[in-house]
Amino acid sequence: MTFLDMLRDATTRNDSMLCVGLDPEPSRFPEGMRGDPHRIYDFCAAIVDATADLVCAFKPQIAYFAAHGAEDQLERLMQHMRCNAPHVPVILDAKRGDIGSTAQQYAREAFERYGADAVTLSPFMGWDSVQPYLEYHGKGAFLLCRTSNPGGDDLQAQRLASVPGQPLVYEHIAALAQGPWNKNGQLGLVVGATYPHEIERVRALAPTLPLLIPGVGAQGGDAVATVRAGLRAQGPIIVNSSRAILYAAQGADFAQAARQAAQHTRDTLNAARA
Repeated sequence: MTFLDMLRDATTRNDSMLCVGLDPEPSRFPEGMRGDPHRIYDFCAAIVDATADLVCAFKPQIAYFAAHGAEDQLERLMQHMRCNAPHVPVILDAKRGDIGSTAQQYAREAFERYGADAVTLSPFMGWDSVQPYLEYHGKGAFLLCRTSNPGGDDLQAQRLASVPGQPLVYEHIAALAQGPWNKNGQLGLVVGATYPHEIERVRALAPTLPLLIPGVGAQGGDAVATVRAGLRAQGPIIVNSSRAILYAAQGADFAQAARQAAQHTRDTLNAARA
């Protein structure tokens, strides 16, 4: 199955648009694990097992593993997800952006070492920084388009005088991803939930692409506004929540609390479809 096939299947099977982001911070782990980076796998695997029937995707953020020298635990976690939640696609949140042989190595890391179904990328260096990932047929690649951080305005909200119509940078990225860059139908876009009117603008420019939408939960994005702005019949959305689910409780019941938080978020998103 391609990434898009897996996404559609998980969305239907689990009746979900929710993605759980796996951003492990040992200092926030529950009692008995707290402060121990060697328990990253144990913590994340428990979250996966508790929420696998509630999500359309999982999104491990590679920096939270690499900062603790826990890449081996990420490899174990990826294997755990393939064995215990094989119907749920995994998006490796790496935000890579480089060219030539370096991009090829990053693509190999994402798809061969970790076995991800999709990866997040920065398109700043242009088409040849994206192309190596698309050589892995069936895999997905999400380009940063309109991010949820305030500093995104510094570049993404600037006009391109050299392009007909003088679009904003994020509009140009959306048009490229929907059009000439999407050679094999593998591209998607990252759009922050904190800007619902801009989600709607991206959706107008990229009506069929999957949108990965972080920022719901701890970052304050409005789940209902996000769904109404981004969801279309031919354009799926993947709404990510990380901290609000991972750290819903600090005790031994952390996994059950995470499940309850995920179920509440999933149900809120589903209700917005009406």
